[in-house]
Amino acid sequence: MKLFVFFLIAGGAVWAVKLFITARRQHKRRVLLSTPFPPEWSVIITDNLPPYQKMSPELQQQLHVNIQIFIAEKSFEGCGGLILTDEIKVTIAAQACMLLLNRTGDCYPKLYSILVYPSTYVAGTRSLSLPPTNFSVRLGESWNHGAVVLAWDSVKNGAVNFRDGHNVTMHEFAHQLDQEDGRGDGAPILETRSAYSAWSQVFSKEYELLQYQTSKGKKSVMDKYGATDPAEFFAVATETFFEKPVQLKKKHPELYHELQGFYKVNPIEWVM
Repeated sequence: MKLFVFFLIAGGAVWAVKLFITARRQHKRRVLLSTPFPPEWSVIITDNLPPYQKMSPELQQQLHVNIQIFIAEKSFEGCGGLILTDEIKVTIAAQACMLLLNRTGDCYPKLYSILVYPSTYVAGTRSLSLPPTNFSVRLGESWNHGAVVLAWDSVKNGAVNFRDGHNVTMHEFAHQLDQEDGRGDGAPILETRSAYSAWSQVFSKEYELLQYQTSKGKKSVMDKYGATDPAEFFAVATETFFEKPVQLKKKHPELYHELQGFYKVNPIEWVM
């Protein structure tokens, strides 16, 4: 009986702490969002993100709110000698938050840090007693324990050149959405259980098609890197959805439909 009472009290204490943290965060957000969106940030988005000017005022306002929350609640760290600026933070946040427009849920709740290198960086296994192994040059990566790593030059090029189908920021943040359920498997959290059936059918078919096209050296509107595994396919499909929506809808209408249902926007409106 005493043990039961102890756990009951302990459980109540944990619940109270969580409630306090949630209330405190909501209060901070209300204070944050009571301040106007910095006009210099609007200039950065206008200069670095072409779709922004074609968004409706409602979507622009949503993007502003998400950017403010993102920059206030996530930790940015410059790596490799990079000195962080507002341009770097806002450009990354704007692209990441485009994936959240019209969608319910919090702002990347499992993400805590964004590590930014000036350009491509080397990642791999390091040891004090053994020679370095498995080194590779990367543009970005998404960790399932709370961090995204990006190369700034690739981030900016991907933002400014918004029609080439390559966007490292959106790619890595699509991984974050995919990993919110604890697994990076190409199946993010959907609104209803019934939605997973159609998602699985369409994505499996399209993934196998891209694998076939890649093996035969055939061209596709999606980058062949998407044929690596289902998680990479979802990330590449996301890049293509936002940057080449017209081509994706024409060549892969079912895939476009699923992605539009998930992201709640129609990027074709921003490129016409």
